[in-house]
Amino acid sequence: MGEVASEETRKQSLVFAVNGVKFELSESDIDPSTTLLEFLRSQTPFKSVKLGCGEGGCGACIVLLSKYDPVLDQVEDSTVSSCLTLLCGLNGCSITTAEGIGNSKDGFHPIQERFAGFHASQCGFCTPGMCVSVFSALVNAEKSKRSEPRPGFSKLTVTEAEKAIAGNLCRCTGYRPIADACKSFAADVDMEDLGYNSFWKKGESDEEKMSRLPAYDRNSSSPKFPEFLKMEIKAGADLAAKGYHWYSPTSIEKLQSILQKNETENETPMKIVVGNTGMGYYKELEHYDNYVDLKHIPELSIIVKDQTGIEIGAAVTISKAIEVLKQENVGGFPLESKTVFKKIADHMEKIASGFVRNSGSVGGNLMMAQRKQFPSDIATILLPVDAIVNIMIGQKFEKLTLEEFLGGPPLESRAILLSIKIPSRELTKDISSETDTKFLFETYRAAPRPLGNALPYLNAAFLAEVSLSRNSTGATLNTCRLSFGAYASKHPIRARNVEELLIGKVLSVGLLYEAIKLLETTVIPKDGISHAAYKSSLAVGFLFEFLSPLVNTPDQISDGLCNGDNSSMLKDYNSKIKENSDGLNGTKFQTLLSSSKQNIQSGHDYPPVGKPVTKVGATIQASGEAVFVDDIPAPQNCLYGAFIYSTEPLARIKSISFKPRSPPVGVTALISVKDIPGKNLGCTSIFGEDPLYADEFAQFAGDRIALVVADTQKNADLAANLAMIDYDKENLNPPILSVEEAVERGSFFQFPPFFDPEQVGDFSKGMAEADCQILSAEIKLGSQYHFYMETNTALAVPDEDSNMVVYSSTQIPEITQETIAQCLGLPANNIRVITRRLGGSFGGKFLKAASVATACAVAAYKLQRPVRTYVNRKADMIMAGGRHPMKITYTVGFKDSGKITALKLDVLVDAGAFPDASIVIPGTIVGSLKKYDWGALNFDIKICKTNLPNRTTMRAPGELQAAFIAETIIEHVASTLSVEVDTVRSINLHTYNSLQFFYKSAAGEPMEYTLPAIWDKLATSSSFYQRTEMIQDFNRSSKWRKRGISRVPVLQEVSLKTAPGKVSILRDGSIVVEVGGIDMGQGLWTKVKQVAAYGLGLIKRGGTEELLEKVRVIQSDTLSLIQGGITGGSTTSESSCEAVRLCCNILVERLTSLKEKLMEQMGTLEWETLILQAYQTSVNLSASTLFIPEPASMNYLNYGAAVSEVEVNLLTGETTILRSDIIYDCGQSLNPAVDLGQIEGAYVQGIGFFMFEEYPTNSNGLVTANGTWSYKVPTLDTIPKQFNVEILNSRHLQKHVLSSKASGEPPLLLAVSVHCATRAAIVEARKQLGFWNGWNGVDDSNSTAFQLEVPAIMPVVKERCGLDSVEKFLQWTMGTK
Repeated sequence: MGEVASEETRKQSLVFAVNGVKFELSESDIDPSTTLLEFLRSQTPFKSVKLGCGEGGCGACIVLLSKYDPVLDQVEDSTVSSCLTLLCGLNGCSITTAEGIGNSKDGFHPIQERFAGFHASQCGFCTPGMCVSVFSALVNAEKSKRSEPRPGFSKLTVTEAEKAIAGNLCRCTGYRPIADACKSFAADVDMEDLGYNSFWKKGESDEEKMSRLPAYDRNSSSPKFPEFLKMEIKAGADLAAKGYHWYSPTSIEKLQSILQKNETENETPMKIVVGNTGMGYYKELEHYDNYVDLKHIPELSIIVKDQTGIEIGAAVTISKAIEVLKQENVGGFPLESKTVFKKIADHMEKIASGFVRNSGSVGGNLMMAQRKQFPSDIATILLPVDAIVNIMIGQKFEKLTLEEFLGGPPLESRAILLSIKIPSRELTKDISSETDTKFLFETYRAAPRPLGNALPYLNAAFLAEVSLSRNSTGATLNTCRLSFGAYASKHPIRARNVEELLIGKVLSVGLLYEAIKLLETTVIPKDGISHAAYKSSLAVGFLFEFLSPLVNTPDQISDGLCNGDNSSMLKDYNSKIKENSDGLNGTKFQTLLSSSKQNIQSGHDYPPVGKPVTKVGATIQASGEAVFVDDIPAPQNCLYGAFIYSTEPLARIKSISFKPRSPPVGVTALISVKDIPGKNLGCTSIFGEDPLYADEFAQFAGDRIALVVADTQKNADLAANLAMIDYDKENLNPPILSVEEAVERGSFFQFPPFFDPEQVGDFSKGMAEADCQILSAEIKLGSQYHFYMETNTALAVPDEDSNMVVYSSTQIPEITQETIAQCLGLPANNIRVITRRLGGSFGGKFLKAASVATACAVAAYKLQRPVRTYVNRKADMIMAGGRHPMKITYTVGFKDSGKITALKLDVLVDAGAFPDASIVIPGTIVGSLKKYDWGALNFDIKICKTNLPNRTTMRAPGELQAAFIAETIIEHVASTLSVEVDTVRSINLHTYNSLQFFYKSAAGEPMEYTLPAIWDKLATSSSFYQRTEMIQDFNRSSKWRKRGISRVPVLQEVSLKTAPGKVSILRDGSIVVEVGGIDMGQGLWTKVKQVAAYGLGLIKRGGTEELLEKVRVIQSDTLSLIQGGITGGSTTSESSCEAVRLCCNILVERLTSLKEKLMEQMGTLEWETLILQAYQTSVNLSASTLFIPEPASMNYLNYGAAVSEVEVNLLTGETTILRSDIIYDCGQSLNPAVDLGQIEGAYVQGIGFFMFEEYPTNSNGLVTANGTWSYKVPTLDTIPKQFNVEILNSRHLQKHVLSSKASGEPPLLLAVSVHCATRAAIVEARKQLGFWNGWNGVDDSNSTAFQLEVPAIMPVVKERCGLDSVEKFLQWTMGTK
């Protein structure tokens, strides 16, 4: 280790490598707050690292960090979040990005090729991070001492492959193909389990399949650590410049000296760092002059093991601690210690994600818990094992129990945690005693995601020594320690009063009940905390789970919880507690996902259309070479913008200033409404107009007020956070913050009548025919955030003659161009908007992106310098608006059979402050509602104007909400009649006649109506009826787990759009295609490319595969291809394909006579020869057209159905999706691989809406779920364990584009099946609870008459199952003795 004690020996530069390239930075060139992500994206050509969240919560920025140990001559490789990793802490390290794994120049890595071949990349923004995660897992698996794998495979296991990407977020694919690509490397993979791909065909042998996969060479899999770095001094850099210091002390003494020096020099702000992962949670607004890196102090970075226990240095990473604690499972410690170490390690694996645990330290986690009340798992699980901490304050050293450490006042800034010791323990056994004694230790955690990457609602850890008399069945707790944390207390606590109650007594049902009642008065979340009662209920459930196997009537207590032999209670406790864990923490699978099936029928009528061609650009997306807007190199003198937005819902803006104590750095200008040269427009379209900036008044919390422009994006973001807005609310009406208030004050948007959907049938007549009625029932639905991986971004570059080139992440470049032109007061031909690809959108960049691009254009126009912005995740979430919230009141009439005769709906839609695209919502709601034959459908839909963010389109806008409304009504009818809900669904499916009545010409021909056939086929293929019976048997025998199953249909109307296309053939025979549609991950370019090859291939009558390789689809350019139209509504791919086909027809017609002439002369004719001759004879080889759909075939219906089965944990409310089966009619799919990805991805996004994604606001309407910590999209561990999809090839669609149908949005609606299945499971739980309450459990209306909220998150499900279910059960048990 090198020393950094004096100026003479101080290292004055920072040396590291990126992808083998050496970087040496002098101290004068470094800002110590610079993250690795910032450096890579701004100072290197490597742009694969993406900024997705800036919190370590998404995985988009992952790199492989390699460190060389000269003593062991070994390299340690691990993934880290580059958005949290500070650059100055990387001296001597080697960084590998996705480009370093493989690239187009040096060759792609098999990981990248398999991601492409398994169709595991859609928008591609998350793909490089995914590839790095898998690469790291491969590298580390090869270092293991496992036996040699089969040729072509790695030492990786399937479980490791899945866990490698469990912390990475993807919003497009639904994860299943990503998991398959990763598992294809695993030594223990069953090749039959790997899903649909472009490598092999169904029925081929494992050997054939393996031979077709891109070869994996284990010997060249690891990154080579650069030799030049091995020569570097391995101490951290010690740097000083520009008024800052970065210290890397190598001893405790040097650390003390640094702290003492800082204290005597007026105590300037100092940041103590190890992995800097705390910055992901506690956002840094404060500027630090001094940084102290603790990683290089040996005493803080080692783990000491002796007979007294394990002492872990505070700077040891969580991952390293897990590794060592697991090693000790086979070490020389007593069995009791091994148990503690292993269970602690297992629990720690659920903290954050692997790439955060790899850099986050154990000590840092505990210090956040001590100083900032961070909801630490580590603190809770170490509390009952008598952990000891060693701290240093100045020159003083102290040893404290963990309880003393946590319970004391926040430690001063100069206090340093040195180490944590987990004592060894051994059970004292008295051989002569009449009792058997057992040591027990268990940890618990309830969180939105099973595998971590989510803070817990509550965590707990229990330790006990239990004696069981050999002469009786009673168990006595000799020792008992119960700790609870993360429930909004200041720190984890020991429930000492409960411990005292339990110790020394024989456990019984009565004692357990008494302990639980006492616990309820102990674990009390502080006032104002969400889900407080739920957190207390979790504490009860965890204690019940721990103690119930020990109670002296285990046959009654444990049924459904553990089913083992109870004759030897303590001997079987471990097996029982494992069964409890299986039962209470969700059904356990050996792997996260089980075998899934994809039944695909490829079309052969229009080759290569209909074939599963790999997505265009998939490999360069995997390598990180695909260029997104923010990847475009910054032009010279480029500036960066960040929005300042209102935090008040309706207020007069008096002034904007910055906090005086922290003046912003690098700020150039503050652009507001007064700087707009033209019209104040953030978006203009047929839907309405939204302003760019608030004028005199801010209309809602999140309203744009100004754009602060600075020299870097970081400085712009910091300045925006430091902005202070002076508001004035005098003489203003109160803001409208709900649809109810909007109704009271008559605040509605008025749209032209022709946008209103038509009523269907005679409602009064239908109600008169009904045997039963439900009157004025209510439903409320909240919002959903798009969570595209790439936030809104733009780059505006001033050009000559008042022209402006704008690169925008927009779904509608044409509207963006028009908005900018009007805002600048320029003609549209002065504005060129270019869009190549989007990192996801889902409607969030439909109109919202225009305001971001326009803000950059206004700033660039005023300052005459390029201006760009990449909206940070928090600001994006606050301003996005999201899906439309609604309040629905319905009245429905129905027959005793369940046939519905009439439905009336009153819908209040919260549109927010401005219209955006809310004009379309009434039509989409009604279009989706008509999926069932309601007899008559009457509705009144009001679009409410509120002082909330203007809502916008989100994948299946209005339609997704309508799907839930429809199923809620169906379930309500079934509940009222006490009949099976599937029966009510089936009886209300359309006949072809009713379909025509509801949908008119969109119904198409009778043979196109495939839903009845799909409905029946799905019942067979999913074994729906057999599984329903099995679930009934399961629910009868299981107390604490309940299952539900549900089958739902989708019937959604879509409309083809006008779309432009242009096809040009170059002299060498290569082909360039332009379309108005934007590729957002939905495979639009891929389908267009296939259609171009097919269309031009007609001139050859074959050889379309060869032409496919010659086609390139290029970016959208509003001055090259006009009338680009809208990308959205699921049909842009089809419309763009048809436009291209028409262009190809024109070109084929132009070439036909020349071809025939040349064929007569030459006999055979190559494509290149034909094109060269065409050039020489001046044939026009560029054709453009505008596809205008025929009115008669413009609208059509999509059909599908899904069956989902779930399991609900009654003690935690956790819902596990055991299986989902989908059949979806794609017509004759243009590309079944692309459509499969759309179906699975949409479905999983729908699961997010129905089960996970809360998008709450505060009392002012300001979004509070503004990052990955608080907003939870589905992850690999929350999707269906078995996910079966069949794409039906109906082929009967001559009026469609090459007989195809849409796949982008309709499958989203099928996710309601998961919510319905969850409700079915809860019904069973409520019946049981009713029985325990003394009800008869047969005819109790309260068990089925309830509404399950959306999203059905764990607290909601638990509340519906009964927050007091344990207490009720114990009371019932005591009463039946």
